[in-house]
Amino acid sequence: MNAPLPEHIRKALETVTLEDKYTLGEGRAFMSGVQALVRLPMLQRQRDAAAGLNTGGFISGYRGSPLGTYDQALWAAKKHLAENHIVFQPGVNEELGATAVWGTQQLDLYPQSKKYDGVFGIWYGKGPGVDRCSDVFKHANMAGTAKHGGVIAIAGDDHISKSSTAPHQSDHIFKACGTPVFFPSNVQDILDMGLHAFAMSRFSGVWSGMKTIQEVVESSSSVSVDPDRVKIVLPEDFAMPPGGLHIRWPDAPLEQEARLMDYKWYAALAYVRANKLNYNVIQGPQDRFGIIASGKAYNDTRQALVDLGLDDDTCRQLGIRVHKVNVVWPLEATITRDFAQGLQEILVVEEKRQVIEYQLKEELYNWRADVRPNVLGKFDEAEGENGQCGEWSMPNPSQNWLLRAKADLTPAIIAKAIAKRLKKLGVPSDIVARMESRIATIDARERAMTELKADTGERAPWFCSGCPHNTSTRVPEGSRAVAGIGCHYMTVWMDRSTSTFTQMGGEGVTWVGQAPFTRDAHVFANLGDGTYFHSGLLAIRQSIAAGVNITYKILYNDAVAMTGGQQVGERPEGHSVLQIMHSVKSEGAVKIVIVTDEPEKYAGVALADGVTVHHRDELDRIQRELREIKGCSVLIYDQTCATEKRRRRKRGLLATPDKTVVINEAVCEGCGDCSVKSNCLSVEPVETPFGRKRRINQSTCNKDYSCVNGFCPSFVTIEGGKLKKPKKEKKGDLSSLPPLPEPVLPQADSAWGIVVGGVGGTGVITIGSLLGMAAHLDGKGVVTQDAGGLAQKGGATWSHIQIANTPEAIFTTKVDTAKADLVIGCDAIVAANKYTLAVMQPGRTFVALNTHGTPTAAFVHNPDWQFPGGNCESAVVAAVGEALVGRFDAEQVAMQLLGDSIYTNPLLLGYAWQKGRVPLSLAALMRAMELNGVQVDNNKAAFEWGRRCAHDLAAVQALFQAAQVIAFVKKPTLVEVVSQRIEYLTGYQNATYAAEYQAFVEKVQAAESRLGTGTRLTEAVAKYLFKLMAYKDEYEVARLHTDKAFTDRIASMFEGDYKIVHHMAPPLLAKRNDKGELVKQSFGPWMRKALGLLSRLKGLRGSALDMFGKTEERRVERALIVQYRECMEELIAGLTPERLALAVEIAQIPEHIRGYGHVKERHLQAARAQWDRLMAQWRSPAERQAA
Repeated sequence: MNAPLPEHIRKALETVTLEDKYTLGEGRAFMSGVQALVRLPMLQRQRDAAAGLNTGGFISGYRGSPLGTYDQALWAAKKHLAENHIVFQPGVNEELGATAVWGTQQLDLYPQSKKYDGVFGIWYGKGPGVDRCSDVFKHANMAGTAKHGGVIAIAGDDHISKSSTAPHQSDHIFKACGTPVFFPSNVQDILDMGLHAFAMSRFSGVWSGMKTIQEVVESSSSVSVDPDRVKIVLPEDFAMPPGGLHIRWPDAPLEQEARLMDYKWYAALAYVRANKLNYNVIQGPQDRFGIIASGKAYNDTRQALVDLGLDDDTCRQLGIRVHKVNVVWPLEATITRDFAQGLQEILVVEEKRQVIEYQLKEELYNWRADVRPNVLGKFDEAEGENGQCGEWSMPNPSQNWLLRAKADLTPAIIAKAIAKRLKKLGVPSDIVARMESRIATIDARERAMTELKADTGERAPWFCSGCPHNTSTRVPEGSRAVAGIGCHYMTVWMDRSTSTFTQMGGEGVTWVGQAPFTRDAHVFANLGDGTYFHSGLLAIRQSIAAGVNITYKILYNDAVAMTGGQQVGERPEGHSVLQIMHSVKSEGAVKIVIVTDEPEKYAGVALADGVTVHHRDELDRIQRELREIKGCSVLIYDQTCATEKRRRRKRGLLATPDKTVVINEAVCEGCGDCSVKSNCLSVEPVETPFGRKRRINQSTCNKDYSCVNGFCPSFVTIEGGKLKKPKKEKKGDLSSLPPLPEPVLPQADSAWGIVVGGVGGTGVITIGSLLGMAAHLDGKGVVTQDAGGLAQKGGATWSHIQIANTPEAIFTTKVDTAKADLVIGCDAIVAANKYTLAVMQPGRTFVALNTHGTPTAAFVHNPDWQFPGGNCESAVVAAVGEALVGRFDAEQVAMQLLGDSIYTNPLLLGYAWQKGRVPLSLAALMRAMELNGVQVDNNKAAFEWGRRCAHDLAAVQALFQAAQVIAFVKKPTLVEVVSQRIEYLTGYQNATYAAEYQAFVEKVQAAESRLGTGTRLTEAVAKYLFKLMAYKDEYEVARLHTDKAFTDRIASMFEGDYKIVHHMAPPLLAKRNDKGELVKQSFGPWMRKALGLLSRLKGLRGSALDMFGKTEERRVERALIVQYRECMEELIAGLTPERLALAVEIAQIPEHIRGYGHVKERHLQAARAQWDRLMAQWRSPAERQAA
């Protein structure tokens, strides 16, 4: 048992709230970096008020990962912002937002009308937004700030292009604009350095740049929110020029430039110097090796030193000096010279291209050779006489990386660099052995990653279930499209004939440069409504001005989907389809068409001249018409974002349609046309005794209904009724079970590393948040780090959590190579991802693994895709050892005992906690779930069931396994396969028909038995002769739809007054499209009666009275049976052990003949080609000779 809770923890459990991050007056609050950016202006206002100033705040900019949720956090805190006189007005785009912020500093030019003593401003934007704002930044920075105003420009950089179209680094742009650059290394730094950034901006008259990256701004930790925590010192060694440094009018450009270059930068440097913003963290009297680092790289450096066994005392003994830089440009010279004094060598640790290294070398350049330290950073020393040559003087210096500029840095990479340099400088042998031990561990993990050969699958980001992009991004055969940004970017790895992309707002304009020089006559360009409002209208204007033939497909999905579903238009009423229509009409678009899933909502709506509205089912035809039109045409595709619909339905803002799609698996042929039509992840595989079929995942389905367009009669919609809510815990009552023993919790004296890996959008980040809050409640040091953005679209995502008894024991935001103590693998594919395997260490890492096989996007267009569960489990076991893997189907337990797969992750957390792998109290974890406020009781129950799975998995599984209808525990025998199919064919036609099947299978079996090699060929013939003989004509579809098994299944799923609607294309009734293909129609309840009657007429099948049997499709199906039997006769006549494998391959060809109508015809054509090729091989002289 664990000790009773200390009083301070008991008090925290009673008093901590989620609002503490904005309301707590002093003490510690748990918050993310984004939330710290919300709290920062409140702290500034409170400090100003304490100083007797009446100030206001203004925030503007444009969202983008890793600052994609900043605007949402600001909206959520609007009450707190208003109380602090802070106004948030998002920009239409980044540069206009920056211009608005510039305006706040101009208030001092009109003192007669000022309401406040000053207004401080915050601009925010993704790294590419910084790029496009450089003109505004230069102008505003030269103009200057107000005395009691000040501005921070916050850049969200994505160093590894995790959720961006290109990696980016804002330091150099800020430098080019003359803006000092702060680089906070953690959440506390965001608050502390943010206050310094405002103070510097006020003192020096420059804008302050603040660089944030995903690893910092999307991390969370427990921080101090005391307003007076930061002690600001105004420089006394800087002589202000006459008139000061603040904004003024009039102000000539050259005077502005002179003031910036002569005074303002140096005032900023004086501020850095006075407040010691750059400082030595570790130093001693005999230092010889210096390390200088900033931001995330500083965190990684501290971790690397600890990993090498070099704690602070050891560093001092060895003469290692460590210097932290908070302001990376301009690098303050006095502090830097003091740091470099007496050192033999300096290692500069910074991510991406050099900023500090160049400045450091410049500062030390004129030092005497005998006292000037050797400076290394991106590149190692070259061999020979040019050992200290510049980076541009070598043919290819990238062959000599020490701390690479590409991608990012990790503690492992930094540890290798430090160890290499220290060994060259000379350190005691015991230190060398200590360092080499860590390097050996890193090398072993990296070697293991390169030796991974098994296919463990991939979780590629994909459009959400029911996403309008699934349909809108299609292009007609023979055309091509160019991609947009955001969710549109994902089309480049889908089957969308879509390639290349541009920066935001440049969509389609590349065609202006291509059109005069290519034989292609036309392209389509995808453009989101958010991008259109941001700057995309200018791209359309450019294409119209150039007179090129292009169709812009503007997806109006009523939300900025990639960054969290923000409203389009940056104003309360949003931006509408009609506004877009009128805008592009006035620009000169030659043709405008609106395509929607709800054309009825446009009834009676006044449209611009020539604009027509069409159902999305007509998209292909419309696009083929538009591509023939000369000039710039616009197709506005109107369908609300599926995820946004789900949010609104949960909040009661949007009605849930009383129409639910169900697939009759018996009718389904497994052709995959429904996946092709819908591109939807909620259409999943289901294995049955008769092969792989399809089903709808009702938990994830967003009711888009495009899957129903798949050319297959297996789809029905249940209209009017509701899905029955799963009966939770009927198979096991927690309250009646005996209490479990509490585990011995681990001691987290050093950072305890936890990595949660799973599918984006399934609650992975929620687990990280729960653990973070629980650690805060327990009074421990904690840092969590999450990955949002693109990864959240069904891709692989991770949450890193580090917990320690004290905050000082945690240096980084991510768990590094071989440093995880616990991995919670919510998905086996993500758990076996190289990124996850890299953090595992044999003998250290425990893995709680969910073995449930959730399909990936690969299944959408590969009907034969198999979940690589075995390979994934093997990879995890190989990484940590069998004894440290706890694996079970956690989703099955969640579904059976709690009724929803959404509880899988908290269940796994409970499992890991019971195994003694989470250093947090049960009380804190339960309170964190209460504070989260979502499905509290169910999440607590899931945690408890997870504990019980850890304690006695078999006992938990016994509660529901007996109730399962189908459990594929073993492969059926040949006798079982044949008898099952005999029974089916008897119902399909009659006993005589079934007997024909049985006789032929026995004939094959007799021939194969003479070889004494088993029953592989017989099994293949048993399955595929059956498949051909049980072809699904109208009679069979009718029989299967009216079968009691299907009607009972519907009754078990739904309640209320519902009706079953069928979606079919009966050849005698259906219309054809312009490609000559039959088109499905919907049929109400009367069709059930017709199907019942039709099913009883199966005896007419193949006779002269068979009104369906004379169609080409039916004649081909009957002929196939004969052809297959003749083929098998030929095979068994020449069967030998050597030719058996080829015979089996030929016998399995009907597996690929799937579907109905034109879909089946297409598959048959491909199968025939394969059949002919294999039979030619069978009949070849070489093959016969082998016999």
